[in-house]
Amino acid sequence: MVMVGKMRLKDLLKYDKIVIQCHDNPDADALASGYALKWYFEQNKKTVKFIYRGRNEIRKSNLLIMVKELEIPINYEPFYADEPDLLITVDCQYGEKNVTQTKSKFVAIIDHHKKAVDSVSALTHISSDIGSCATVVWDLIRNEGMDPNDNRLVATALYYGLFSDTNKLSEVSHPLDRDMMDSLIYNKSTITSMVNSNISLDELMITGRAILNYEYHESNKYLVIEAEPCDPCILGLISDFALETENVDVCLAFYVSTYEVKFSVRSCSREVYANELAAFLADGLGGGGGHMLKAGGTIRTELLKKPAKELLEERMVQYYDSFLVIYAKNTTLNTSKMRRYNKVQQTLGVVKLSDVFPAGTPINIRTLEGDVDTVIDNEAYLMIGVEGEIYPIKEQKLMSSYQFTNFVYTRDFEYEPRIKNTVTGEIKKVLQFAKTVRSTGTTVIFAKPLEQPVKLFTAWTEDKYYSGRVGDYIAVRADDEHDIYIINKDIFDRTYKPLG
Repeated sequence: MVMVGKMRLKDLLKYDKIVIQCHDNPDADALASGYALKWYFEQNKKTVKFIYRGRNEIRKSNLLIMVKELEIPINYEPFYADEPDLLITVDCQYGEKNVTQTKSKFVAIIDHHKKAVDSVSALTHISSDIGSCATVVWDLIRNEGMDPNDNRLVATALYYGLFSDTNKLSEVSHPLDRDMMDSLIYNKSTITSMVNSNISLDELMITGRAILNYEYHESNKYLVIEAEPCDPCILGLISDFALETENVDVCLAFYVSTYEVKFSVRSCSREVYANELAAFLADGLGGGGGHMLKAGGTIRTELLKKPAKELLEERMVQYYDSFLVIYAKNTTLNTSKMRRYNKVQQTLGVVKLSDVFPAGTPINIRTLEGDVDTVIDNEAYLMIGVEGEIYPIKEQKLMSSYQFTNFVYTRDFEYEPRIKNTVTGEIKKVLQFAKTVRSTGTTVIFAKPLEQPVKLFTAWTEDKYYSGRVGDYIAVRADDEHDIYIINKDIFDRTYKPLG
């Protein structure tokens, strides 16, 4: 997780006069985040005011429903003159153009966007890999031993904040977002009411005009659609609809506003992950992520050196020209041009899944890299790699390459993987079941650095590819010509040594 600052909410309880301010023209995520923060401070006997400023009051019907039905105590204060002891900007950063500046003795920042201001103090908490600011606030509240589910209205607001800021949950990628989504107890009827009031007649016209002006790229079967500035959910609606078109495998829909370029990506091609494409489009200019099929992102306009449409179209071409697709099941690598290596002795973690839940249990394994659904059998294990990465391994292959030790396995994770029994809902963290193994150094592989990006479909996962960048290694086991895999270049140098 890209994080700036390690502030805790309890650090802010020393201030008496507190104002929470979201960005001008607040969206559902800003409203939810500020609302939950206000609830936290009120539970701690603090008097707090929640405001927004700017030129325009809230007018969107779904947001008006949200404020009314969830009883969100927010005030529109275009000419706010008081100077609080502490101002907390939420879902935005003090000094940005999209938040009218309010004078304060001290300023705290809670956000999930890329760091956009120079002044960052100890009262700053920016988690830029998280899908919504609502998730950031939810996690901060939980870290203080409180549960937003104690107030159903707050919980509903938090859920809708994530729902809205991740395009109906289609762009959720971080495990904390998924944890919040799974744990909140919310009013479904209120969510339905807001969702069904999300599009105005004007936005319906925006959708129609955008779709009529599509650009189709036949060689790679993708559409590029530019819309007028609108609610980000409209982009998802446009790209969802466009993807149903014959001979369209990928759709990119976007708009350009004063402060940002917002885009939505959809894919029904197994060779193109929407989240990977979104990250490629925003690389160095913002952020992008989501699921394999649905994703999105944001680009900061001040970082653009050319028109947004020109940049996005260039990057789409670069993306398709950049990679080679390999299907391991049908591929035999020419090992005459590859060096022989074996693993250096190293200690790793391993978890036998049947120690966590009984064999036959359907489970969901949640890691920083994503969710994996499987059913436990007596030969299934999880390896914990040198970088904390999690990957499955069968007992036979584990025993042929590793031996168990008597050392206790300890490791710090940015996000500790956890396993959920999908029948009962019971969740257990992985590390308490981990044992330490040491590689035997007997496994021989052929490997070489990649000279171009690769998408590798292994012999066991024909519907999912693994990405390799230039400089990463492509490897194949000497005893199995179809056991082809990608090894990160940073990990390879620490885990393998050349033979001969």
